[in-house]
Amino acid sequence: MNLLYLVFGSNIKNHFQANFSILSFLKHRAGLTSITIVTDAPAYYQHLGGAVTVHPIDEPTLQEWKGEFNFFWRIKIKALEYVARQQPDVPILYLDTDTFLHGSLPALEAALRSGMAFMHEPEGRLSALGSKTEKLMWRQTQGQAYGGVALTEQHVMWNAGVVGIPAARGAEAIALALRICDDLSRQHVTPRLIEQFALSVALAETFGLQAARPHIGHYWSNKDEWNELIAAFLLESHLTRRTVAQEAAALADFDFRAVPVVKKMKNTRYRLEKLVGRLFPPKQVVFIGDADSPAGGQ
Repeated sequence: MNLLYLVFGSNIKNHFQANFSILSFLKHRAGLTSITIVTDAPAYYQHLGGAVTVHPIDEPTLQEWKGEFNFFWRIKIKALEYVARQQPDVPILYLDTDTFLHGSLPALEAALRSGMAFMHEPEGRLSALGSKTEKLMWRQTQGQAYGGVALTEQHVMWNAGVVGIPAARGAEAIALALRICDDLSRQHVTPRLIEQFALSVALAETFGLQAARPHIGHYWSNKDEWNELIAAFLLESHLTRRTVAQEAAALADFDFRAVPVVKKMKNTRYRLEKLVGRLFPPKQVVFIGDADSPAGGQ
């Protein structure tokens, strides 16, 4: 099985999430054919050495992958296509950085090799989803055909934090996802969820879909708490000079249930927190080189 990560930009949190996710799989190295990281920041993965293959992506390639409609997340489908072409006989498991292995890798690999496709979990039929973006998307697409697939009320939106594609017919499914994605862009469908829905439809039409959630943790709604845990783990690795093998072994003692993977808050809470921050700013802010603070810090 080939693992695939896409990591772009200078936000260090995305890169240490990816490192942690990779280490969670390296605990169970058997069954992994390769781990490919497509990134514009290859320096963050040097210490992983031969455990990974880093594919630095330049701007011309990035623009080509975005396609004629300049849709950034089309690159996810193009990266899947790239890996599938490198090793067409091996299943692919794409992972967002905010993921980790917690279930059975052999069971997941066996399911992929048997012809099952995976995405993280179903979010619901597009025709029934309730966000403004999803409602608009359904109004724009209902009754239309994309990539030769006529959309119906039964087509489901799946979370694309995990995308598992069997080797047999994998290239066919990826090509279909690209056609659907490009047709959605061509028809000016609201873009935020285009590649996610294109993969959902293409994999469902080609294979049928299973949820990867029993195997893969995905903490997209609770990143702050997970980032704290991961930062502490990686800092300890750095300070104690653990090797990659020692880091992977140390995960045997990591408490993956210390914080929840799902923790959704009402938007009202975030608005109130911002309001409190504006109403009650810090009492004193002093930087190095500033004038001495008043006696007693008052």
